[in-house]
Amino acid sequence: MEKGIALLSGGIDSPVAIHLLQDRMDIVAIHFHQLPLTDQKEVDKVKTLAKHLHVPKLYLVPFTPVLKEIVDRCPHRHYFVLSKILMFRAAELVAQRENAHFLISGENLAQVSSQTLSNLASITQNVSMEIFRPLLSYNKQEIIDLAKKIGTYEISKGPEICNLLGPVNPATRTKTEVIAEDLTQLDIKKLLEECLKNTETLNF
Repeated sequence: MEKGIALLSGGIDSPVAIHLLQDRMDIVAIHFHQLPLTDQKEVDKVKTLAKHLHVPKLYLVPFTPVLKEIVDRCPHRHYFVLSKILMFRAAELVAQRENAHFLISGENLAQVSSQTLSNLASITQNVSMEIFRPLLSYNKQEIIDLAKKIGTYEISKGPEICNLLGPVNPATRTKTEVIAEDLTQLDIKKLLEECLKNTETLNF
């Protein structure tokens, strides 16, 4: 089977996205943690989710330095779009190691501000690899029901600590070319190489 790299957060959506594609491709998970801004419980929750989903390998990437650089150098209102692009680009580098050809995300259209149609377009067009979003058209209750059915809801529920550095009023409409210009303010190659150098890899 083909292989995909799935972004796995501690929230409800991404484990369900992984579950929906597991019978169609081999999946390696990647989690971008915010230690020391968050505590170890967040990482432990992701490890538990990966084990529950029978994901064979999990990459734990320290992403706080990247997020701080976005805050320092780019328009704060674009934080969530830019951070997701850099997560996908880091996942692309892992995909090269794993000989994977696809990325997988739990993004859901218009569920949160970063997932409006224009923001998803800005993300997609600033990432090279194909992104699968199996939950794109699901509503929240459908996702929750699936999470309960597969046993991930109780692990995932509770606040997801992913926006500690994010803006109060994030942009809900962005243009691809403006986001591309923002990205030029960052030394992306150096930032991603540094965080991947310090990545922990777990095999289950």
